[in-house]
Amino acid sequence: MIDLSEASLLAFFSEFAYEPFQVYGLVILFMIASSFGFPIPEELVLVSAGLVAYMAHDTVNFPPPYPGATGVNTYILAFVCFGAVFLSDLLVFFIGKFFGAKFIKTEFFKKRVHGAAFDKVNLWFAKYGSLACGIFRFTPGLRLPGHMSCGFLGIPIWKFVLIDGFAALISVPTQIILVATYGSIVLDNMKTVKLAFLAILLIAVTAYFIKRAKRPV
Repeated sequence: MIDLSEASLLAFFSEFAYEPFQVYGLVILFMIASSFGFPIPEELVLVSAGLVAYMAHDTVNFPPPYPGATGVNTYILAFVCFGAVFLSDLLVFFIGKFFGAKFIKTEFFKKRVHGAAFDKVNLWFAKYGSLACGIFRFTPGLRLPGHMSCGFLGIPIWKFVLIDGFAALISVPTQIILVATYGSIVLDNMKTVKLAFLAILLIAVTAYFIKRAKRPV
């Protein structure tokens, strides 16, 4: 049985506080997976990463495993998270731009995206124009079809980079720095945070399997 007690969760996060390269690598991996529609909530990854950075700076309550151990650096982590998020968005954009017509016919795409998502994407493009590139950044369920459509519909690369990059810049590092700075609030309310995290994961996984069940056989 998986132990999800507060003590167990704290121990789990603290194990990574002094493994910076593992944390940076996992963030990149999770962000790429999240951008392709896998049930790994981006916000959950960012909060968890920020919490690990907070622990690395609280050496009193979370001492290093040995003298001189290097902890996760908040600002490097913020840069890595921003880069991982933005490059993932850009990768999906390029797939839409160069392979969109073929990719939307693949089984992989049909399993992850439904027509209703594209209907909303088209509606937002009609309503907001190029600014929709930035709106998709804040809309988890529409990130994949939205960013892919940006490339497929011929949004200039410079415009996508400018709008989506700005949206990622004002949201991603901010989350990391806030959690890394005020992580004590998260720890003091670990029970509530745990329930919220589990709820997010449950919703994401449930939505994922519902989509799979509804896809045409």
